[in-house]
Amino acid sequence: MQPEWWAWIVGGILLMLSELAITSFYIIWFGLGALLVGLLMLLMPDISLTVQVAVWTLASLTMVVLWFRVFKQSRHKTLVGTAGGEVLGEIGLLVGAVAPFERGKVRFQRPVLGSEEWVCLADAAIAAGERVKVVAIEGSYLKVSKT
Repeated sequence: MQPEWWAWIVGGILLMLSELAITSFYIIWFGLGALLVGLLMLLMPDISLTVQVAVWTLASLTMVVLWFRVFKQSRHKTLVGTAGGEVLGEIGLLVGAVAPFERGKVRFQRPVLGSEEWVCLADAAIAAGERVKVVAIEGSYLKVSKT
């Protein structure tokens, strides 16, 4: 017994609706794969069950891989130590004085990691209004030194 085209469509819609309850954002791709098989069955009704399942699996896995590897670029990665090459060496203006065990604030002309202003740390005291350079990233703070 082979499933009809509408069974794939109903199954796809149910999978996509289950995504609303589970919110893992990968079940939706299996639902879209089922919709694709349903539409394919509507155009070519005598496809075997093996081909239907193969097309569903291939389409679903392809969409999952495309979503997580190509389209969904991770923007918020944790940068520790000297990672984050484009941030290191950036020059900013210190708007809040910084001392060895006190935090300060640095402002950049263009956003760095999505923000124009960052809390910073330094090994030596630096007065507000000085130009500083980013030398490292420590957790959610930028470590700066006088230029």
